[in-house]
Amino acid sequence: MASEIHMPGPVCLIENINEQLMVNQEALKILSAITQPVVVVAIVGLYRTGKSYLMNKLAGKKQGFRLGSTVRSETKGIWMWCVPHPSKPRHILVLLDTEGLGDVEKADPKNDSWIFALAVLLSSTFVYNSMSTINHQALEQLHYVTELTELIRAKSSSRSDEVEDSTEFVSFFPDFVWAVRDFSLELKLGECPITEDEYLENALKLIPGRNPKIQNSNLPRECIRHFFPKRRCFVFDRPTSDKNLLAHVEELPEEQLDCNFQVQAKNFCSYIFTHAKTKTLRQGIIVTGNRLGTLVETYVDAINSGAVPCLENAVTTLAQRENSAAVQKATNHYSKQMAQCLRLPTDNLQELLEVHAVCEREAIAIFMEHSFKDENQEFQKQLMCTIEKKKEDFVLQNEEASEKYCQAELKQISEPLMETISRGTFSVPGGHSLYLEAKKKVEQDYERVPRKGVKANEVLKSFLQSQVAVEESILQSDRALTDGEKAIAAERAKTEAAEKEKELLKQKQEEQQQKMEAQERSFKKNMEQLKEKMERERENLLQEQKMMLEHKLKVQEELLREGFEKKSEELNKEINQLKEEIETINKKRSGFSQFLDEAGNVLLVALPGAGKLFGAGMKLLSSHIK
Repeated sequence: MASEIHMPGPVCLIENINEQLMVNQEALKILSAITQPVVVVAIVGLYRTGKSYLMNKLAGKKQGFRLGSTVRSETKGIWMWCVPHPSKPRHILVLLDTEGLGDVEKADPKNDSWIFALAVLLSSTFVYNSMSTINHQALEQLHYVTELTELIRAKSSSRSDEVEDSTEFVSFFPDFVWAVRDFSLELKLGECPITEDEYLENALKLIPGRNPKIQNSNLPRECIRHFFPKRRCFVFDRPTSDKNLLAHVEELPEEQLDCNFQVQAKNFCSYIFTHAKTKTLRQGIIVTGNRLGTLVETYVDAINSGAVPCLENAVTTLAQRENSAAVQKATNHYSKQMAQCLRLPTDNLQELLEVHAVCEREAIAIFMEHSFKDENQEFQKQLMCTIEKKKEDFVLQNEEASEKYCQAELKQISEPLMETISRGTFSVPGGHSLYLEAKKKVEQDYERVPRKGVKANEVLKSFLQSQVAVEESILQSDRALTDGEKAIAAERAKTEAAEKEKELLKQKQEEQQQKMEAQERSFKKNMEQLKEKMERERENLLQEQKMMLEHKLKVQEELLREGFEKKSEELNKEINQLKEEIETINKKRSGFSQFLDEAGNVLLVALPGAGKLFGAGMKLLSSHIK
């Protein structure tokens, strides 16, 4: 069931006390309750540039995030407001308002850089808010983007091919939106009208020249173009020409705001609501509120420990938590469904195994849905072990229920016989024949009892064994029979007992065979679900690599068109590396089959008694995708 969000206002997500970052537990508790996917919009910019006003607009409120009216930075750390997404059902819009950059009262300028980096890492749409125009000064103030290569890592270990780690930023960085406030220029290039997006792209064009000053000036442009493949720009007129009213703009009625500003703010919000994407990690891992909370903790812990936040490490930490929770969720579902669907005792073992198969399949599907990066299928193996144990528990409960029920029924049915024996009724000439008739009637009446279950024959066998001495006594005291007839009757009783034993052994062999066949079907279904999931993950990875290649080819083409041949050529190594990786992924079908062989060996440990039968089944399954 989707979690309900009741946040009347923002709360601090990451506190910045004495320039020490700390995660607010109250905010984490809010995020942990959000099971829906999240769209995360973060806004960053210099202090006193109206960031909070835009975030309040996105929240659909006039007030919420604090707006400052002095030269002091009003927001400290990163503040969060979670609201139902206005246009995406079953999604939550998470708004992150960040501390204003460039506060002169700060002792450590790197503190701003960490705020900037965290906003990039946590958001799916990153809004950079600046004033007046996108010029040289504005780009210089955005120097934080050039520091991201030192503040963020995609992978925990360095690449051996000498391609920089930052080349992979494009695969998980958010969309980039530049909001230019108090914009007073005409949107023209020369005499030609241009769009806001064209205005941004023109400002990001590299300046020709080789001197260090020009190269430093080009660095923010290059970083934005390389790291953020999807870019948009929105310009805003001043909300009001009355300087006194600007200090309380959130309190002004709409009609007192500049008409153009109203339209521009509406267009901005409409774009965010329509186009801001769901937060995802690499290979299409969808981020929920709960997962976002884990990312926040992991990144801040890394910063406070003196390390660099690493996406791969964060995903590994997240996977450990999520996969453990997925195992528990799937196990709970299995237990609940088995308890609801089984009516103990079942008529036979097969009935129980069929219910088990359905419940296990549903449980595995739940695990597959909520798990990711299950290296070597450790968590899936854990789930299978747990389900196998729980199945055996249900088998035991079924046997106990059957035994108890059969004993009670047989006791009731045999009461007349036992009373007759107690009265000595059979201790007369011809008494043995009368006893056999009475015992036969007990067996026939017991046979007609419905749903006795798996212990029916065993309980009857025990009853008959308890009657052996009684029957022998009645037989020997029956004066109507000769010694020869008595010997024949005793032999017949032994033969009947042996037949009952044989039937019972046959039943147990059949049940063992049913268990083995059920395990084989379970294993094959498990592997089918695993194969489907890994195919999806492989396709996600392929699409991710293709997107990165497409972006780098586009950047290369733009650089070539702008006359930067050397910079264009420098991208060849990255482009060739991506092409090789895509080719490798496309060739991995045979390797995937080999993996299934290895995964099968791991998972077989969870299936006692499966042995070579499952090994053969695994090979058969693997051969289907070679």
